[in-house]
Amino acid sequence: MAALLLNANRVISVDRIAEYVWDGAPPPSAAATVRTYVMRLRQALGEHASARILTRAPGYLLELDEHESDLGQFTAHRRRAAELAERGDLEGSSTELAEALALWREEPLADIPSRTLRDVEGRYLQELRLQTMELRFDTELALLRHAELVPELWRLVRKYPLREALVGKLMLALFRSGRQSEALDLYQRTRVLLVEQLGAEPSADLCEVQQHILSAHDRPRAAITAVARPQAPRAVATATAAWSGPGRPSPAQLPSVPPLLPAHTGPLARLERSLSASAQSAGAVATAVVTGRGGVGKSALALHAAHALRDRSVHGQLYANLGGGSRPLSCRTVLLRFLADLGVPRGEIPTEESERESLYRSLTSGRRLLVVLDNAQCAAQIRPLIPGSGGSRLLVTSRRRLADLEGAHTLLLSPLDEAGALELLGSIVGPAVVRAEPQAARAVLRICAGLPLAIRIAGTRLLERPHWSIGDFARRLTQAPRLLDELRTGDLGIRPSLDADHDGLRPTASTGVDPAEVFTVLGATETGYTSSGRVAMLLGCSEAKAEEGLDALVEAHLLHPPRAGRYRLDALLQAYASERAQAAGMEWRGHPLVRAV
Repeated sequence: MAALLLNANRVISVDRIAEYVWDGAPPPSAAATVRTYVMRLRQALGEHASARILTRAPGYLLELDEHESDLGQFTAHRRRAAELAERGDLEGSSTELAEALALWREEPLADIPSRTLRDVEGRYLQELRLQTMELRFDTELALLRHAELVPELWRLVRKYPLREALVGKLMLALFRSGRQSEALDLYQRTRVLLVEQLGAEPSADLCEVQQHILSAHDRPRAAITAVARPQAPRAVATATAAWSGPGRPSPAQLPSVPPLLPAHTGPLARLERSLSASAQSAGAVATAVVTGRGGVGKSALALHAAHALRDRSVHGQLYANLGGGSRPLSCRTVLLRFLADLGVPRGEIPTEESERESLYRSLTSGRRLLVVLDNAQCAAQIRPLIPGSGGSRLLVTSRRRLADLEGAHTLLLSPLDEAGALELLGSIVGPAVVRAEPQAARAVLRICAGLPLAIRIAGTRLLERPHWSIGDFARRLTQAPRLLDELRTGDLGIRPSLDADHDGLRPTASTGVDPAEVFTVLGATETGYTSSGRVAMLLGCSEAKAEEGLDALVEAHLLHPPRAGRYRLDALLQAYASERAQAAGMEWRGHPLVRAV
């Protein structure tokens, strides 16, 4: 129950629950036992409450409104405090933070007999509390209440002597209270501790506080007056900056993008609306997924939306290319980079993935970040990278639909129609060139299958060889022994995108049909259309198994969805399937399918 509550409105996997329940050493039967425990928990809660526990792969989700738990109320106070600080209402922000902190009662999870749960989730909660206290101190300092803060800050610094953010705030409060020597002495003692225990010098932020105090040391009263009577805009800026976290940067990692395709203005508007909408429930993060086949322009569209939302992501933008199906990045690797980007020294980043995930949620909770995850392979790769609640947004691109990513708005990006494709080609080679050879241009674009990547490559090749007409290039494409070799220029090519789709294919668990083998068979038959009955005949399997393999190819964008029972390979897919068949030494000799010797 504690594990579900602490992850309210988020899916927590059975494996993670088992780690908590058996304190890091679950037995082989853990998964089945967890399901039994959840059943008993539902029975104990009664009909109304038990309906809140939903089964969601790969585990369970507990639906909970914000006001129904102290943690939910705490998060709500933090969010309202951030909103008030951004509007310049420092008094209101400080009050909200004080109400949030008043909800705490001693050690969290003290009555839960699981050290693993306390180490992971408890550490997350303690870090969240300390962050909130630091935010309140920043707001109080901006309101010039430095003298009142000194006793509380002294108590916390004695408890956390190596937490430099707290030390810096105490130094500033002492300095503003006319106690410069104590502030400088505290810096020296902290430096000795850091060197002795961690082998590290004080951070740049703490050094900056020391330099500020030293530069004003000869005129303390003037310095106090200058600090104590800031203009209102400066105080607001100080408090707003505090919400980026003391000493933490505001990352701005979005790559640049090419001009937006006119055909994508509609999808871009829909994507922006889905990300601008408020989260559906407490603790949720506004999430959107752009899906479609490789080369259709998912990444470009997502980055256009991300740049459009930069002003609303006041605490920064994180970006990671997750590698897709060929070389997917692990969550552990991405979390390491994100935590470092958010200002955590690499030496202080936990080694355990679950602890990294908890620290990441803690650092992002209550903030307004935009996290862009490009080229994701599956929902499991994304879940640990979902930021903590409090106004952040998550934007994902994937070749897969990611239907099991809870609460996500999905946008399927389709290939360009003929008009959009002609417009893109004309923007590269010139509208007059396209108008001079309209039939040849349409022939090239039919082979490009409406994919902006393929069209850009085709246009670039025509620009590189001005002595070619569009008709010359169309003939090369239709007569080339290896079509995909013609659609390659510089570091751009269609084949790597198709390789990524193919590398992600896996045999279906229920029937054992290998979609990669089905695809190879389609390449050997050298036909653009097929049916489940024909594939069943070629593979010697049932039609149901053949259909499952074909559907897996449709999901991987290596086959077009069936119409009237017929599946279609476009020219690019047919060329790639033929290459796969040749590589496997497979050829079609009327009937049946044989491997060439």
